[in-house]
Amino acid sequence: MSAVLYPPVEPYESGLLEVPDGQSLYWETVGNPAGVPVLYLHGGPGAGCTVGARRFFDPETFRAVLFDQRGCGRSLPLASSPDVDLTVNTTAHILDDIERLREHLGIERWIVSGLSWGVSLGLVYAQAFPERVIAMALGAITGGTRVEIEWITRAMGRIFPREWEEFVAPLPVEERDGNVPAAYARLLADPDPVVRENAAVQWCRWEDVHVSLMPGWTPSIRYQNPDFRRVMTRLVTHYWANDCFLAPNQILDGMDRLAEIPAILVHGRYDISGPLDTAWAIHQRWPGSELVVLDDAGHGGGGFNEAIVEALNSLAHSV
Repeated sequence: MSAVLYPPVEPYESGLLEVPDGQSLYWETVGNPAGVPVLYLHGGPGAGCTVGARRFFDPETFRAVLFDQRGCGRSLPLASSPDVDLTVNTTAHILDDIERLREHLGIERWIVSGLSWGVSLGLVYAQAFPERVIAMALGAITGGTRVEIEWITRAMGRIFPREWEEFVAPLPVEERDGNVPAAYARLLADPDPVVRENAAVQWCRWEDVHVSLMPGWTPSIRYQNPDFRRVMTRLVTHYWANDCFLAPNQILDGMDRLAEIPAILVHGRYDISGPLDTAWAIHQRWPGSELVVLDDAGHGGGGFNEAIVEALNSLAHSV
């Protein structure tokens, strides 16, 4: 088949995996039960898996595993309630969840794929468990650093000054020069549901703005769903307020652990919210990686989906 998204497919198996801290993770497998195992890590943090993500994987080639990370999608409990304990929702917790899921499904090694935040998560996972990773197909490359978070939540105001002023308007004046995600996280945990909802709407409005320079961009319909807004904003602000629970430059400093793992990195030239220098720096420290820069794409769009499909198929047939 040519490199386009595959037709919609239903899972051949799915379930809820009970993991520590009272969490239940929704997971599903699609494609060929005897195929090449591949894990898909969604973005956000907190965006959950979409049914469209299943279409990246050739159903004859892959046994694709998709799951909703703690607190989002179809996993429980959802992070939308301010009463939900987020101290048990960190990068380290998700790494443990991934390993529990792998063992639950009886998979020895798999290709790891991910988009945006899923890239950072996938890289941290591969650095922790390189023996479990066959290869990696990653798109919209991120490194989970404070510099990247500050770029999205503050420095982008140089490009969108009016919209940035609207973005920080709900914050107390004394907090606008500090950790913006942490200030938003406090609003999203406020006892007043009106305060929480206004914060979620304003955050999602900014999410749409900072990816809008790509040709053909249209606003995300997911942000119109109040349930999705509450979950995603609570989790993304929680993770970004805490530097994604990573040490400074943790991913770049650990790239030597991936030296033997082949990878294809896909990034859009118009990805202004995730500038190309992060992908370039990771590629430079990863001899086994190939960097594909798409001149018609941003944080998705253009030829992005096709490039991810091509990357997955290339890796499946070369390992």
